[in-house]
Amino acid sequence: MSKKIVLITGTNSGFGWLTAHSVAALGHQVYATMRDTKGKNAEKAKALSAVENVTVLDITITDDESVKQAVDSLIAKEGRIDVLVNNAGFSMNGVAESFTTADVQAVFEVNVFAPWRLIKQVLPAMRKQGEGLIINVTSGFGRFSFPFASVYSASKFGLEGLSEGLHYEVRPLGVDVAIVEPGAFPTEMSQKTNPASDASVYEGYSAIADVPGKMMDAIGGLIQAHNPNPQDVADAIVKLIGLEKGKRPLRTVVDPITGEFVEATNQAIAEQYGKGLTLFGMEELLA
Repeated sequence: MSKKIVLITGTNSGFGWLTAHSVAALGHQVYATMRDTKGKNAEKAKALSAVENVTVLDITITDDESVKQAVDSLIAKEGRIDVLVNNAGFSMNGVAESFTTADVQAVFEVNVFAPWRLIKQVLPAMRKQGEGLIINVTSGFGRFSFPFASVYSASKFGLEGLSEGLHYEVRPLGVDVAIVEPGAFPTEMSQKTNPASDASVYEGYSAIADVPGKMMDAIGGLIQAHNPNPQDVADAIVKLIGLEKGKRPLRTVVDPITGEFVEATNQAIAEQYGKGLTLFGMEELLA
């Protein structure tokens, strides 16, 4: 496999941390992004910087200028960018009514607008090269909107929608767009609880007050029973990078717990999606 220039977001923990190590171990040049590398992420940035083939970039992915400067400097140095992995994510929990407008904006800013901000910056170079790969990490919750995770699911639905349409638009130009759909894994993000802001509504939900706790207990039990390994997600990303251009699948499910019904959904939708493209005169994009 030829050496690739790979930009990965959210590398201070979880899937991003593991992916940066796994991709760099194959000899690719990794640009690992995180924010606050002089502050709360200083130790993580130092450790990752010590890994061969890894350069840590301090980027605020919610800021246009920060992203532009980082991508421009990377391309100026390397002359190209081969892979973008949009891995960074943010989760907030609670009954939907407890989300303020600002809460919803915060979730979408990280999970939808930030990936698009990076995609918008790398696409011109990838189109000019006639090749490139964009991998967007979504979730099984981007296929099913579960109670008490509806805003998070909505954001992942949004990233799925961006990715699916873009996949067919840019593939004829040599650029692949792929989605990785992890299930529940014991990562730092999944273990953090970020409650929505408007607690005043909870009294009105007393009839189902115990359901969120039951859901979290069930998920915890499933994780304990199946013991899913977050490295599997990093391995799936590495596999996509290694596949031949134009042969990469749109969706890759990495989920030993609920993956069976996510896969079934993907297969059913793909069949109908193909019919839709054909109906609207775009069957050539399926080739």
